Amino acid sequence: MKTSGKTILITGASGFMGRNLVENLRLAGEEALLLYDVQDTPETLKAYAQKADFVYHLAGVNRPKEQVEFETGNAGFTRTLLDLLEDTGRKTPVVLSSSIQAALDNPYGLSKKAAEDAVFAYGARTGAAVYVYRLPNAFGKWSRPNYNSVVATFCHNTANGLPIQVNDPVKELALVYIDDIVNEFLCALHGQATRAAKEPGFCEVPVTHTITLGALAQAVQDFARSRQTLTHEYDRADPLLQKLYATWLTYLPPNAFSVEAVMKQDARGFFAELIKSPHFGQVSVSRTKPGVVRGNHWHNTKVEKFIVLEGTALITFRRIDSDELIEYPVSGEKIEIIDIPPGYTHVLTNTGDSDVMTLFWAGELFDPDDPDTHHLEVEPCKK
Repeated sequence: MKTSGKTILITGASGFMGRNLVENLRLAGEEALLLYDVQDTPETLKAYAQKADFVYHLAGVNRPKEQVEFETGNAGFTRTLLDLLEDTGRKTPVVLSSSIQAALDNPYGLSKKAAEDAVFAYGARTGAAVYVYRLPNAFGKWSRPNYNSVVATFCHNTANGLPIQVNDPVKELALVYIDDIVNEFLCALHGQATRAAKEPGFCEVPVTHTITLGALAQAVQDFARSRQTLTHEYDRADPLLQKLYATWLTYLPPNAFSVEAVMKQDARGFFAELIKSPHFGQVSVSRTKPGVVRGNHWHNTKVEKFIVLEGTALITFRRIDSDELIEYPVSGEKIEIIDIPPGYTHVLTNTGDSDVMTLFWAGELFDPDDPDTHHLEVEPCKK
């Protein structure tokens, strides 16, 4: 999308949703941003309201110390903002970040419903475009644990070695990812908001997800285990699990980004597994000393790819029912991806004066009980 050219006011700019929106507005080339938050004064809000061509109203109270703060922080502040916008005499569009809790009869839900009603009334009085989003549980980077959502709490705890509590594992959660929210909010800025099919007058984020509390807990616990086992159990084709894993990583302590690989070393060099998954196999790396040979085996079904990153090597194949040798000279000077078909015994030989660094991909996880790796020399068949 092209830059809107508008002066944009964002309330709650330093919160979870606000920070993500602000950074993506900047990425989109929006430069005239008025960032308002709880530490700012009423005078600042008034000045911003007079300048704004478009408003993202994201500020609100979620877990106050006193129940009365729901009314003042959600409904009351919304009315104040709308009054200031109306006083300008301009038809300033407003996006409101509301919650599915607005449909419930509890203090938080009632305060969000009152904020929604105020925005709709403002739109009716002034003719300004209004976009009210009743969002389900939002998750993503920078969400506060024990405040914004259970996803944030589960991710934070498992990433930091803390326990999580699952009271009702079959409870179903409706989730929306922060990037999907931001994309929809950017569409609203350009007048292309998605109108809700089942709630006339409201808008919606078109991409949402559902998961049970138990499945969520299992997923984040699997993410934590994968850093030690290197095995990623989740399906990378599942968009929710992709987003959950991306979110989980952001809760790692800054001093814990690194995990040391287990290096199996001998006179030939070393071999280390890097990442494994039942859905895409496994990736490994090796260092091979000059003159050293690796391989001399074949597979019935297992498939592999060899990529020499540094050094000079010769990859030699022989179909197991043939005497013909097939040779591929490779080096780090020209990166090639060599497929290893089943039924071909194969070997990698370091033909240079320096170590060879090779990246390996295998299409399945190594099973010590059924390795599908059968020794057969390649070189003795050479004529």
